[in-house]
Amino acid sequence: MQPDEIIHQTLRLKIMSALRGSGDAEPLDFTRLKAIVEATDGNLGSHLATLENAGYVTIEKDFVGKKPRTRISMTKAGRAAFLRHVAYLREVLEGVEESA
Repeated sequence: MQPDEIIHQTLRLKIMSALRGSGDAEPLDFTRLKAIVEATDGNLGSHLATLENAGYVTIEKDFVGKKPRTRISMTKAGRAAFLRHVAYLREVLEGVEESA
């Protein structure tokens, strides 16, 4: 099993974990996601663009009144990729525990 090079990057792994933890009911607001993963606007935006280009997340932009709002959701492909990557990480950890 191989790592998913897109998800493997630390901040993108945090983003995908936060989205997975939020469940499928509601997308995460950009501001909330930024606080969870402790990223700057620009850094988070850049990593979200990478995840969106891979088809792992969708980004919805709209307005609440006159205030812009950006919300992020994990796609089915993103969920599948994330679960495969978590399985890879578990495999690595189990290998480390067995050799210790």
